[in-house]
Amino acid sequence: ARQPGGHAAGDDDRRARVTWLHELMDSAHDAPEIRRHGEQRGHVPIIDVNPRRDRALAEMKKMEPKARAAVNIPDPKAVRYRNRSAVERVNARLKDEFGGRHVRVRGHAKVFAHPVFGVLALAIGQLQRHMP
Repeated sequence: ARQPGGHAAGDDDRRARVTWLHELMDSAHDAPEIRRHGEQRGHVPIIDVNPRRDRALAEMKKMEPKARAAVNIPDPKAVRYRNRSAVERVNARLKDEFGGRHVRVRGHAKVFAHPVFGVLALAIGQLQRHMP
């Protein structure tokens, strides 16, 4: 049953069980207001820097990976950002290759089974790639 505001009954309970610690965004969202909003909510904004027309910032952004490599320090934000990209690729494959974009069945069990079979097919494909 839908509640006022369009949320299904029980959505608030699920939201209460989830704690977001980070907000991952690409460089299009690089704005002080967006960063401040995330920080006010107690989140760590992970936003790729967009130098726009600031040449000094663009040069600094180019030099940072070299400096990190010179002292052998991995960037933890870069690691999380790469993980985000991997997750997005999996989600895209589930939607495009395994029917996740359009579910044409009714009933909770059938709707639930649809993405589960997609994940299963994706996992089998990955196992086959890594088997000798």
